[in-house]
Amino acid sequence: MRVSSFLFLIPMKIAIVHDFLLKLGGAERVVKVLADMFPKAPIYTILYDESAVGGTFPKERVRTSFLQNYPKFLRKRYRFLVPKMPRAIEEMDLDDYDLVISSSTAFSHGLITSLKTKHLCYCHSPMRYAWDHSSEYREENNLHGLRGLLYAPLMKYLREWDRIAADRPDMYIANSMNVQQRLKKYYQEESDIIYPPVDVERFRAKDHRENYFLIVSTLTPYKKIDLAVQLFNKIGRKLIIIGEGPQKKYLQNIAGDNIDFLGFKDDRTVKEYMENCRAFIFPGEEDFGIAPVEAMACGKPVLAYGKGGVTESVISGKTGEFFFEQNVESMEDGLARLMYNEKFYKPQTIRRHALEFSREVFEKKLMQKIRKLC
Repeated sequence: MRVSSFLFLIPMKIAIVHDFLLKLGGAERVVKVLADMFPKAPIYTILYDESAVGGTFPKERVRTSFLQNYPKFLRKRYRFLVPKMPRAIEEMDLDDYDLVISSSTAFSHGLITSLKTKHLCYCHSPMRYAWDHSSEYREENNLHGLRGLLYAPLMKYLREWDRIAADRPDMYIANSMNVQQRLKKYYQEESDIIYPPVDVERFRAKDHRENYFLIVSTLTPYKKIDLAVQLFNKIGRKLIIIGEGPQKKYLQNIAGDNIDFLGFKDDRTVKEYMENCRAFIFPGEEDFGIAPVEAMACGKPVLAYGKGGVTESVISGKTGEFFFEQNVESMEDGLARLMYNEKFYKPQTIRRHALEFSREVFEKKLMQKIRKLC
């Protein structure tokens, strides 16, 4: 029986809150599952881009902050609006709701709710650029000189606000052990773990594989796609990269003829490439990482950087391999082990492991926490 069939047992008025609805990434796929579980719940967000996500989150269901009224050129460059985002989230009026479920990557946990309103926060990560990713963020965005002088007090302000806001939810759920540890370190908050829902049922495990490796990712510096490009330039094997992002032109400029950039592709096309690839490549550090689980649902082994949430989903020697330093030599060693062990990987075994991260498991565990809270 689907979890949603139990919802009549909880006659509550519910709202969902997510930081931004500007793209369809892993966090937004979690919000989509929440929206399906609670079909009458409105979705509050700081900024909304109907052209990018309107098909998944129709505007009739979305409630936005005052920042949505800013000129489009500013909303497109929303990093300039970061100092105003704490206020934007705090001013959302949620007093009429019995339960608020926030999906937080940076700000949504900072909601201010009435005493009667329960607040459950599903945390994808504490604000990374204010805490453990601060120095990397500075380097990736070249925040030196005058911009660096402005960056330091902004981060101080965000950390101070974030630490105060961390006490507001009634319950935290972490999306991985990795995030659970950061919630404890930066917020001093205890949390339970529920892994993000992966729509494993739309994939099929195939014994067939074509002679290409696959990346599905946004093309931003912290994803470390450039590392994979350097490796495949060196070894000359076929690599297909699906995704868009600010680093795309740079990556295309440094890539050899054996590397194809396909840009954005719909879910059906991504599914086809995943089901037929030789292996999936995941060179960055993520809080969890949905795409590797999708690849495993196709019965495909994963080569991943051995840090972050992916260490909780990939099993070395059974569903893939790790490399432990973000350089070409370490990644090449991991790929060599993966190719050597190809004959031992069993597609159905890999898929069975991926089923542990299914949507059904997520819904069941989340409903248990909601019942406990309410």
